Amino acid sequence: MRSFILFILLFFPTFLSAWETPQRGSDLRRNLVDSLRPHAEQVFGTPVVFVIHDLRVDGNLGFGQFTATRPNGQQITLSDLHPRFREFYEPDLWGGADMQALFQKSGRTWVAVHHAISPTDVWWADPFLCQTWAHVTPQACGY
Repeated sequence: MRSFILFILLFFPTFLSAWETPQRGSDLRRNLVDSLRPHAEQVFGTPVVFVIHDLRVDGNLGFGQFTATRPNGQQITLSDLHPRFREFYEPDLWGGADMQALFQKSGRTWVAVHHAISPTDVWWADPFLCQTWAHVTPQACGY
């Protein structure tokens, strides 16, 4: 049994990567969310706050699932979108102000490298993205 565990540890370290969830109120959590905020505000207008459903970090990479809302908790609707973005969302397919993002740390700054608003699929399961972000999206990437 010990040989098997040693084999797994030596030859499959990718599968054993342990991502963490940044603590509420931490600088890490704030920096990740703040890197996504300009993307949300461009589409929804200001101000925007996020309800965090899932947030994971492993080293310099991260993944998150959010719902953008107003600071008073008011739900953002399709009519709240900036007019130039409304044409990209079919009313029947509008899933709300849900967002997902893949993050990468660049120097001291977190960047929302890829993001989506009201997606209709699990876009982060793309094999190209899994090459880099599989540690923080193991279920979507087949691990």
